[in-house]
Order: sequence, then C-alpha cells, then structure tokens
Amino acid sequence: MRVHPISGHATWLSALALSLCLSSTAGAQSAASTSAADNTRSDVLEEIIVTAQRRNENLQTTAISASVLSGEDLIRLGVTVVDQLQFATPAAVVNNFGQGIDFNIRGIGKAEHNSQTTTGVVTYRDGVATFPGYFTAEPYYDIASVEILRGPQGTFVGQNATGGAVFVNSNDPVIEGGDRGYLAGQFGEHTDLAAQGAINMPVSDTFAARFAFNAESRDSFYDITGPYTGDDGVNTRSARLGLLWEPTSQLKVLFKTDYSYLDLSAYPADPALSSNDMFEITANAEMLAKDTLMRSVLKVDYEFENGIKLRSISGYQDGNTKYRADLDGTSAGNSIFRDSVDETIQSQEFNLISPDSEKFSWVFGVYLQKDVLDFPDGEFVIGVPEGDPATEYVLWGENPKHASAVFAQTKFAITDEFEVELGARYSKHKTRNDVYVMQYGLPIVAQQEAKYSDTSGKVALNWLLDDNHFVYAMAATGFRPGGLNVPVGLGLPDPFDEETVTLYELGWKGVWADGHVRTQFSAYKNYYDNFQVIIGYPDFPVFGIELNTPETTTIAGFEAQIQAVYGDFTMDAGLGKLSSDLGTFYATDPRIATLTPCDPTTGPASPSCINLKNKDQTYAPDFTFNIGLQYDFHSGDDTITPRLNYGHVATQWATLFQNEALGDRIESRNILGGQIAWQHKDYVVTLYGTNITNQHYVGALNSGLRFAGPPRQYGLRVMKVFH
Repeated sequence: MRVHPISGHATWLSALALSLCLSSTAGAQSAASTSAADNTRSDVLEEIIVTAQRRNENLQTTAISASVLSGEDLIRLGVTVVDQLQFATPAAVVNNFGQGIDFNIRGIGKAEHNSQTTTGVVTYRDGVATFPGYFTAEPYYDIASVEILRGPQGTFVGQNATGGAVFVNSNDPVIEGGDRGYLAGQFGEHTDLAAQGAINMPVSDTFAARFAFNAESRDSFYDITGPYTGDDGVNTRSARLGLLWEPTSQLKVLFKTDYSYLDLSAYPADPALSSNDMFEITANAEMLAKDTLMRSVLKVDYEFENGIKLRSISGYQDGNTKYRADLDGTSAGNSIFRDSVDETIQSQEFNLISPDSEKFSWVFGVYLQKDVLDFPDGEFVIGVPEGDPATEYVLWGENPKHASAVFAQTKFAITDEFEVELGARYSKHKTRNDVYVMQYGLPIVAQQEAKYSDTSGKVALNWLLDDNHFVYAMAATGFRPGGLNVPVGLGLPDPFDEETVTLYELGWKGVWADGHVRTQFSAYKNYYDNFQVIIGYPDFPVFGIELNTPETTTIAGFEAQIQAVYGDFTMDAGLGKLSSDLGTFYATDPRIATLTPCDPTTGPASPSCINLKNKDQTYAPDFTFNIGLQYDFHSGDDTITPRLNYGHVATQWATLFQNEALGDRIESRNILGGQIAWQHKDYVVTLYGTNITNQHYVGALNSGLRFAGPPRQYGLRVMKVFH
C-alpha cells in the first residue's frame, strides 16, 4: 500500500478521493495518490505522521508500536467498520456480538459483556473518547486516518487504557481547498445499495465548511425459519458537518458534528455448538438492532508568541441503542432478551503543548468526563418466557460514571541521536448504581458507589542510529477502573477492582533500499494484574459475579510490520505472535450450577472448582497475520489496479474455562479479499469481493450463542471526483 502523511491539509484529492470508504464490507480503490488526472507517483515511501500524542510526530522515530492507516489504505484494505481492523493490523482481535464489542490488543481490552466493565482499548473519534461498548456499527466514512496504538496508553490524551487506543480522524475542511468533492455509488450482492459523498466549501479566506454523508441498504444474510423471521437487513444513514475558522495564524477553531441512524434489523444467532449452517437458523422471538447517535466536537488551538500551544477539546455525545434477541437461539425455546439504553457522554480536555523544535519538549493535560447510562423502566428484560413476572429479570435505573485525570509527558534530547521520555498520569474514577431489579418477582434495590484511582507512568530511551534506523526501550503502565456488580438476591455484592498492566518493550524501526521498504519490529512482555472476569459466587456458585484474578497474568509477544513500494508494485504486511499464562486461580464456571464453595485463591480443586493456572488469556490468539499486494498497470490516462488482501486470526478462547463442550473455542479466521479498480481521469470503477472463499466463521460468542461474521460479498462501485 502507498503510505501517505496524515494531515488535515493534504492535497484536495488526498482529503477527498482517498477518504472514500462506503459502509458495506468492501472498499473501493481510490483515485491516484496525487491527482485524479495525474498518474505521476513517488517510488519511495513517504513519512507517516501520528497525532495521538497531541503533536505531529514521525512514526518511524517515535517510541510507539502502532499501525497507521490513511483513508486510501482503508479503501484498499476494505475496512469500513471497526470489526475489519483485525484483518489489517497485527495483534488486534474484534469480537462483535451486536450490542457490544470485545476489542482486544495483545490479549488485553475487554472480556465481559456488560456496561459495568469498561474497555481497555479506548476508541477516539476526532479526539474524543467514544461510547465504550455500545454503538459498534458506526461506519468509517470520509476518513483521513486511523491510528491503532498497541500497549498501555496511560500518560497522555483522554482516558487511561490498558490494551491500546484507536484514533479515528475524519477529514477536516480546507480553507484553500476549493469547491471540491466526490460522489460514489455502489451495487452489490444481497441487493446492497450504497452511496457516499463529500464536498469542501471554502466560504472565505478564514472560514471553510465540509459536508459528508454515507448511506446503505442491504438485504439480510440470513434465512430464518420458525414463527419469527424478522431480519430485514441493513438500513443506515450518516452525515457529518465540519466548520473550520482561522481568523489569525495563532487561532484555529474546528467544530464537527455528526449523526448516525443505524438500523441493522437484527443480530441473529444460534447455539454455539449448532451443526447447521450459521446463516440458516430458527427463531421464535422478536429480533431488533437499532442505534441512533450524535456527536459534537469542538477543538480550539491557540499558539502563544513563545510557540506554546493551548488546546481545548470538548465533546458531547448522545445515543440510544435498542436490542431484541432470541436468547436460546432456536424456535424450540422461549427465552428472550430486550433492552433500550440511553447513553450520554460529556468530556473536556485541556492541553499545553511545547514547540516541536525544542530539545526539551512536553505536553501537560487535564481530562474530565461524565458518562451516564439510563435504563428506562420496563425496557431491560430477560424472560423465560417473556410476560411472566415469576420468570422475568427486569432492570431499570441509572449508572453514572465520572472520570478525571492530570497527565504530563516530556522528551529531552540529550544529544542529536539520543533522547529520554518520561510521563506520568493520575486518574480518578467514580461509578454509581441507582438501579432497581425485579428478579423472578423479588424486588431488589441496588444503590452503591465505588471509587478508583491510580498513578500511571512511562519511561522510554530512544536512539537514532542513523537517518534510517531508530530503536527504543520502554516501560509503561496502564489502568482500567473497576465497577459494580448487579445484585442477584444475595445482598449487595462487593465491587470488582481496577486492572493494571505493566509493559516492557523493545522496538526497532528501519527504512531500507533507498526508501523503498519500511519495517517495524517490537518485542514485549506484559504483567497483567487483577483481570476482571465473571465466575460463580465463591461461597454460593449458583449465580455469577465479576471479580479479579488473584495472581498476575503474563503476556509476551513479538510483532513485525513491513511496507514496500517498487515502481508500480506495493506490498504491506504485519504479524503478531504472543503467548499468555494465567496465574493460580480457582473458579466455578457460572454456566454449570453447583452448591460447592470455591475460594479463588485456595480452592480446593474439585470437578466444579477448577484451577485455571496456565490457561490462556481470553481473546488472545497466539498468531495474527495480514498481507496486501497490488500492482498498477498504466495505459495513457487509464490505470488498472488489481489488489489482494489476506487476514488471519488464529484460534482463541472466549472464556478462561476453555470448555469446548460449551462452545468456548473460537476457530481461526482466514479472510481473503480482492478488487480490480479502473481509473480514467476523474472516474474510478471498482469490482470488489470480500471473504472471497466464503468462510463461515464465528464472529463472536455471547450468552451461549454464536454470531456469524459476514459471508462473501461482491459488487461494483463507481466514484466521480469533482474539482
């Protein structure tokens, strides 16, 4: 893949055509890298700029293990939603079960499917930390870049994180960019109709606007038989407005607001061990999957005369997610689940950023966030069957969460070749349940509060060996707060504690063959404490409770990435290898009822009290691999570009119990995609295919059900660039 700098003021085509990314599961080949009417291209790799640390930095000389995908890269790789990142970057695993997502990097992120458990991989949209678990289908469209950072992110920017962070940056308005834009349409299998476009509008020499939209409708992948057959496919609409004002060279004000209506009809699923085709299922309960959300972000930069920059990033997000499911996954049972949850997030971050050119550079920040989950009365119901109070579990109320932090990171250049980085962060979190439960006719009041705090740190030694080679040694820590258990009639259970991760990492980044090849290598070891997991109550294992593992889990691994360009040939690849080892931990599987007590630290071991020592970490496959190959064939004004993409995620476990008889094993994923793009002046016509081998694979496991990953899809897309 051709690698491009990530900048809001790239050329008009880089900001427009390269951002095209329709919300189906395929992406179009963009127009040429520099101009739709100019096939001239560099035959060396260009510098990649990362912005996650609140300044523009060259990825090749920064002590971060990361993958950075430009808008053009997303198109070539067919990445349009978060699920597909796992096939484009090493060590990432995404398990999407509809109204929730388990996103893990290097085996660390989130393993329990509830709103009380926060995520260890934080996703940012235009600088604002987004919804931590819901609203998983928000599409990537009109994107400038996606930065995937691996390892704990504890000493800068927004929220603390244990597994990593993902920064999704949409295209900014360009004041001197002209009235330029693009329009694209698509038709594909399953009557997949999609359209997308964007327009840049320079209003004056100090003000510009940008509007982008994305829409798709598609028939269902599923053949559902039984009393209920209500999956109608996909109907999504999204739009974004950006406004940029630069009245002086010192002041820049950027405002973006976007809205999404995501009607996915349903997330059909059947029992994990079903022998039938996973797209041919039965159901007798209503199914629904509908999200509506809006986000507004205000970013203000002011540069003082001495070069110090003051930055303010304000965010407001509001959404509603509705979900209905056949909880037993068949037409033979009568278990249902339904909910409607409102979530509102308000956040504010302030940064002071030193000039980039100083030998001693620094970033200082303050972060505040309020996240409120509202469960309306009568909307959150687990029923066996629905409508019988004696067999229903009903929950309503609020779960407000507050987070605050101060952080600083410094870098000192001891010589032109050697520098040291130091960072620290103090975080505070508070969570409260104002929740009421009606459990099988028994009323329960859950009013409880918990507070957590932690100091994280980072130290890195960076050595620029020469103009082409950079090595670093780093130690860093990350923190994820604990949470509250919902009571099940045994009194108010204790909260579960926070998680911490300590990372040791060595990295080497190099440029080879006169700039034609770029590599990244990293080796790491994580010490993962207090992993949050649901097991049976230690004293009364009839019900489940979330608590922390008593001993440290170790996770060690190696990663490699390569990008190469030789004339018209480009290649990109990445691999991740890891091993994990759980410490001594006795637990009862909450899915197997028993009355035998089981102490997490001492056991004793029995058929129901299992010693999980040396088990693998959940969602931590030992091997991931991705590769992409393409070649440009030129003829006059025309360019034909065939491309193949392949992503592999090895077998992983959905629970620490690793019980194959209960369906805990998630088999490997091998996804092959391809496209052939024909570019003629300002037009690009692309024939695409995703999951070409039509592998039917489990995309996630939850509540004993398997959720299928997308099947094979193919289609045709046409794009026109206006300028």
